[in-house]
Amino acid sequence: MPDSSQNGTGSALGKALAVLEVLLDEPAALSLGDIAARTDLPRQTVHRMVKQLEENALLRRDPGGDSYSVGPRMIELGVQALTASTRAAPVRRVLQNLVARLGETCNLGVLARDEVVYVERVECDWPLRIQYGVGSRVPLHATGIGKLLLAYLPARERRRLLRVLPMTQLTDRTITDPDRLEDELAAIRRRGYAANDQENTLGLIGVAVPIRNPKGRVIAGLAVHAPEARLPMVRALEHLSLLNEAAAELESFFAEDLEGLQSLAAEALDGTRQNNTGRMQR
Repeated sequence: MPDSSQNGTGSALGKALAVLEVLLDEPAALSLGDIAARTDLPRQTVHRMVKQLEENALLRRDPGGDSYSVGPRMIELGVQALTASTRAAPVRRVLQNLVARLGETCNLGVLARDEVVYVERVECDWPLRIQYGVGSRVPLHATGIGKLLLAYLPARERRRLLRVLPMTQLTDRTITDPDRLEDELAAIRRRGYAANDQENTLGLIGVAVPIRNPKGRVIAGLAVHAPEARLPMVRALEHLSLLNEAAAELESFFAEDLEGLQSLAAEALDGTRQNNTGRMQR
């Protein structure tokens, strides 16, 4: 009789993956009992798997309880996976087409702990522009993609992040009050897009729309940004339909190629250390 522990979901790796998949699919933290029920694994086995995953920072125990959610190392691996797939996916082509139509820089960003990481970016041809590389990290509270991703987090996770998020005053328009930011995030959910009106850099505006997975969860943001003198916010908002069309095209690809989506991220993090700040190109 074959030993089920040596193959398929009977293996230790298969059981660990089953636990991770359940937590990745659930926006809220889960107890050991919840995980056992959803994986159909014995509670003792789940306890052992969770302990090992927690020791490797793939899971995180919620403070003051016995519930678990995705850990920091798993988040980093997810970002690495997201960025890596841009090499095989038509992501760059979609962004190139969008830049050709808008005439301004466009980028794709994902959440990595308390920052946004750009996993793909296409620059415009204008001599005056802000340059960031793939892998650059920008703040959540002062960018279009950052506020967008914050807005669509599960409420519990969003509140936790807002408690610890460093809300540095970058310009006189930066929102630094958590209550005011929460109001802005509620407005973003109502209207379906986020705007950055010189909150990160004076003179620079941006508009971001969500990219969702087949289950409707927001997994990334697609944004255009430009100098305000060249693209005032009122005109930028007129391009929302083009941004949403491009986002739908990316969603369509991701729905057909889930493995490709789950692999969108190593190159970005490799370049993070060198590309954390943007520079003005003239």
